[in-house]
Amino acid sequence: MRRFRSHGDGRFQPEELAAVGDHAVFEEGVRIWHPERVYLGQNVYVGHQAMLKGYYKNDLRIGDDCWIGQGCFFHAAGGITVGDRVGVGPFVKILTSFHGEAGRAVPILDSPLEFAPVVVGDDCDLGVGSLLLPGVTLGRGVQVGAGAVVTKDVPDFAVVAGNPARILRYRPE
Repeated sequence: MRRFRSHGDGRFQPEELAAVGDHAVFEEGVRIWHPERVYLGQNVYVGHQAMLKGYYKNDLRIGDDCWIGQGCFFHAAGGITVGDRVGVGPFVKILTSFHGEAGRAVPILDSPLEFAPVVVGDDCDLGVGSLLLPGVTLGRGVQVGAGAVVTKDVPDFAVVAGNPARILRYRPE
């Protein structure tokens, strides 16, 4: 029989983080798991009720001058890197692991976990409620529409939307 265990409540002190730059703001209710694997740059805002799940095997890295909206959920089991000057709208989710296919005889929950990092380039904007799936890389200056589900890499300066997200256009020069 499988026995679940608590992951704790995610309460933290900023000095527990692997790194935190000057002028970081943590709003009420922010939770961070494995803070020793979480690196935040200078001038980072983390909104109310955001959950940043570091992981014992991989890092969660957020660059300088980033804004992370309320209610976001980042799960860094496979590693997450967010560049500089990135805006992350409220309730955005970034996932880096999934259960692999082990066949019908194995319950999905018992299938082995697979991990793939997510990279968000500098100067990106992630719309409200968007979702980045494991293994995705966003190039520089990408704009992701509200509610988009990003399933594959996106080139520099593309604007994407939909489920699955597709390129609508490129941002002008």
